[in-house]
Amino acid sequence: MASSKFRVGKPANKLQRESLHLKHKKEKAAKKRELQFRRKKEEGQDPYIKAQRQSKNVPVTIDHKRSWDDVDEKDEQNELGAAVEAGRLKRRRTSDGSVDREDNDDTDFEGLSGAEKEMEPLSNGMDDNEESEDSEENEEDEMDSMLDSDSEEDENDSDVSLQDDIKTPNRATSPSGSSVTADPKLAPEILLSKFPTLFESAKEPKILITTSLNSTLHYEGELLTTLFPNATYVRRNKHRFSHNYSIREIASFASSPSRGYTTLIVLNELQKRPSGLDIVHLPSGPMFHFSISNFVEGKKLPGHGKPTNHWPELILNNFVTPLGVLTAYLFRTLFPPQADIEGRQVVTLHNQRDYIFMRRHRYVFRDRRNTEKKIVGRDGKEMKGVEDIKVSTQELGPRLTLKLRRVDKGIQRASGQEWEWKAGSEKKRTRFQL
Repeated sequence: MASSKFRVGKPANKLQRESLHLKHKKEKAAKKRELQFRRKKEEGQDPYIKAQRQSKNVPVTIDHKRSWDDVDEKDEQNELGAAVEAGRLKRRRTSDGSVDREDNDDTDFEGLSGAEKEMEPLSNGMDDNEESEDSEENEEDEMDSMLDSDSEEDENDSDVSLQDDIKTPNRATSPSGSSVTADPKLAPEILLSKFPTLFESAKEPKILITTSLNSTLHYEGELLTTLFPNATYVRRNKHRFSHNYSIREIASFASSPSRGYTTLIVLNELQKRPSGLDIVHLPSGPMFHFSISNFVEGKKLPGHGKPTNHWPELILNNFVTPLGVLTAYLFRTLFPPQADIEGRQVVTLHNQRDYIFMRRHRYVFRDRRNTEKKIVGRDGKEMKGVEDIKVSTQELGPRLTLKLRRVDKGIQRASGQEWEWKAGSEKKRTRFQL
């Protein structure tokens, strides 16, 4: 009598089952390979088929499912952490007639308000000569892409690509995934009124770095002085014969006219590891509290380089909401408005899912090899003028991963601190604050 534990048609012998499994596996792989070759031949004859297939093969991630708030003008004045694009708010106020000027490519900078006239682009690595020559294309020049791509300037070109004919899936209510948030004209008026000192004209920073009381992170504090230009580290000890200076007393000491510090950075410690970063914009705030989830010094990175004393360029990527624009302007004050281009160093702050990834690299331009692909933009088109150029990078360190936890109105007190925004109240995974 046949055993009932084996299905009908399946051999009882183990070796026969293994050979049958390998046979089915080879047949399946052969069909898949035949399908790939046939599809490659068809797409070679008709590129439209390939473009249509690529438009459908978009991974559905949390970033693509990002949800946005429908904020009214009243809610905009009350909530700093609204999940809405700053550019969309600006365009809505323009369409409602609340703004006298129109945000278009032919915008005359003489029509800006006094506070907006003093604002400078967040991309500190740009030359002043290039800004004066390309004043009509500031929105394209200030893009927050890591490659500083200008490929979107060709949208009105007469040659219509195959991607334009294909309807891409609409996965979010936002019109763009990574908008031009570095544009100072997109800063909401509520930020200009609450934080006027943070949006003043850019000047050379002078940073004082210290730690929490009785901290052992002296090496990490000295390491931050190499990351932030014109920075000084001072130890903060607490013993029976010393005065326990508070953050307010240190800020008052540093912001005096004789010393002239513009920013105070406090490195917090937990179990002898960096756990947080408090940044105070002197002389009277605001104060930003960041948590550190990853801190790697440069010498532990594989293939790392040695940094120089040149002032780095600055890239701020994907800061979309009003709170994100405010955070981007905070980091803008930590770096000089004019970088040392000959140093070829760049600091990148990339925001993704409210985590800020801070990296420092050295770059070099070289000739593209025949085996390497050409540089393409976000729209998939090849960038014109750089067909034979490639960029090689070398990470210098340190490597930080930050997350914004709280924004205080002034400078921290012992208790009862008033805050403008505080994290932890959001329960929806697809809603991001920055």
